[in-house]
Amino acid sequence: MHAVFVDANEALAVIVEQQTAPGDTPIVIHHDPDVTPEQLPEVLAGAAIAIIDHTYLPTDIARQCAGLKHVVFLGTGARSYMNPEELAELGIEVHLIRGYGDTAVAEASIALMWAAARNLAVMDREMRAGNWIREDGMQLTGKTLGLIGFGGIGAEVARIAHGGGMKVLAWNRTPRQCDGVSFVDLDTLLARSDVVSLHLLLDDDTRGFLSAARIAAMRPGAILINTARGALVDEAAMIAALQSGHLRHAGLDVFDIEPLPKDHPLITLPNVTLSAHSAFRTPEASENLIAAAMAHCRRIAAA
Repeated sequence: MHAVFVDANEALAVIVEQQTAPGDTPIVIHHDPDVTPEQLPEVLAGAAIAIIDHTYLPTDIARQCAGLKHVVFLGTGARSYMNPEELAELGIEVHLIRGYGDTAVAEASIALMWAAARNLAVMDREMRAGNWIREDGMQLTGKTLGLIGFGGIGAEVARIAHGGGMKVLAWNRTPRQCDGVSFVDLDTLLARSDVVSLHLLLDDDTRGFLSAARIAAMRPGAILINTARGALVDEAAMIAALQSGHLRHAGLDVFDIEPLPKDHPLITLPNVTLSAHSAFRTPEASENLIAAAMAHCRRIAAA
């Protein structure tokens, strides 16, 4: 039995090599982060385990991957890249990795929030264009942050936000408790929050969760932060709310289509701060991620 890391970038490949121990399941590293789905049957070449970071694995392609029994997806958002239920029908089990980058993603969420509140991206772009434009910002101390979803990342965001003097509300699909966090119904959170930050997993129940109606129910002038998954939000409704000023600003790390097309409407909006699905990208998180992936491979091999 062997595994293939099908889309390893240089940094992750180095970490795999550093963490490999004697007796581990052999991992073949495919040194091309831009592999296409059509190349996967050849890249996997009979491997029982595919380690996937960001490559799409359509079910029809998986059928062509002889010997494939396990997919170790580097994160929690496998549904954005494959259909786990359809793969299960083919006898392919999808394994997720949780918690590896909770602090990294939380810090990125806070960074986007502060950048949005103070219009930093707007002023940066204008200064690079030779313009000296001063923007009034939103002071966040004393403001209310609403967290939709309260897992490990949401808890870390709450911890950091408390340090910045913010009040924290949260809504979660299952009951939770956390010191200093007021758990409320979703309507209350949307109406009272100056900043709303999304931290839900994407599944059939949460796709399009922040609908046009829920965006309309948000406090006028609120900031929206999304470091979870683009498909959680009705993108057209969000864009319309940004254009109308109902939303003051959006800080976005994730999108319906990735990479974001050059002609996408979000590119043209001044009140949007964009990052390239990189909230989780820190050396610490990458080391945690690969350690967890290799633990999956060892467990699979030992079964």
